[in-house]
Amino acid sequence: MAIAATLPDIPANAPQHCPGTESELAGKADACKGCANQEICASQKPTGPDPAIPLIRERMQDVKRKILILSGKGGVGKSTFTAQLAWAFASDDTTQTGVLDLDICGPSIPTILGLLNEQVHSSASGWSPVYAQPNLAAISVGFMLPSARDAVMWRGPKKNGLISQFLKDVDWGHIDYMLVDTPPGTSDEHLSVVQYLKESGIDGAILITTPQEVALQDVRREIDFCRKVGIRIIGLVENMSGFVCPNCKNESQIFKPTTGGAKRLAEDMDVELLGSVPLDPRIGKSADFGVSFLDEYPDSPATTAYLDIIERIREILGDT
Repeated sequence: MAIAATLPDIPANAPQHCPGTESELAGKADACKGCANQEICASQKPTGPDPAIPLIRERMQDVKRKILILSGKGGVGKSTFTAQLAWAFASDDTTQTGVLDLDICGPSIPTILGLLNEQVHSSASGWSPVYAQPNLAAISVGFMLPSARDAVMWRGPKKNGLISQFLKDVDWGHIDYMLVDTPPGTSDEHLSVVQYLKESGIDGAILITTPQEVALQDVRREIDFCRKVGIRIIGLVENMSGFVCPNCKNESQIFKPTTGGAKRLAEDMDVELLGSVPLDPRIGKSADFGVSFLDEYPDSPATTAYLDIIERIREILGDT
């Protein structure tokens, strides 16, 4: 499915950086100059509440849990954690799990779930997500790119349009856990998903960090974001908290927590520390090959940490 065909608010004859006909900048942005639709777009009056909201609410009626996976800093293992959490939930054949990849400019979920080169198909009931196994589905802009090397260079309105379509047009069916993988920061994608899911309800957010202060600084901002927009914080996970030797299973610190790490941050910000996942080089290998690390290496201390964290998430949500 071509990306250009997925956004109805972008006219077929629009310039490259069209903000979209539903944007407040429609007909006013620099990209609109010289466009045949400029006068029409500029003359449109505000249309009131976003018409996508009731459609999204209807779609989300069959989704039991909606969980955001957030990280203020890039490269802390957020998408990897999202995938492992999805694999863990889906290990129960009766649990339907979905992964919504909102990292539009850096979609890695297709690779991590072993779905690279798959495509989205449409039917009368909407877009069909791509399945890693019968009870684990995913949707990502990565399924819509001509190749994995193609860059996505979009401004906010166009991202907003795609997120809206992911939520209202994807035919998920019944889902027990929907995990929303977000990009780093607190910007367009985060604000859009909070706005669109406000009426449907977000069950909470899991924040991912590493021990270094440079990562913890951004997580503090992420915590502030959650509190300002009213998202419940399920807890904090510290990734790369140590290095596990695949042979002897001993653990040593690579990234030393010079300011106390996630434990100190959780205490200072009154957030629960769900657990710490040590570095295991096989986690990266599993992500590259699109397989479940938990299934491939059940004896790793990292697997034990993942499972303990996942069990605690279930307890907090009341699903045990």
